Amino acid sequence: MTTVTVSEKYQVVIPKVVRESLQIRPGQKLEVIVYEGRAELVPVGDLREARGFLRGIDTEVPREADRL
Repeated sequence: MTTVTVSEKYQVVIPKVVRESLQIRPGQKLEVIVYEGRAELVPVGDLREARGFLRGIDTEVPREADRL
């Protein structure tokens, strides 16, 4: 586990090991999510990178007869 310190300006430095693991680059945006008493930093991906990620997905959903 890695520990960081909050500065007087409420800033933290993301450790190099974490930056490399998540491939975080300078200027990249991170979403901050507060969840169950903790803050999670989630890299925000470029919407263009998501294009086509559902290609080939099976869109057939089994339905009950009374729900058709």
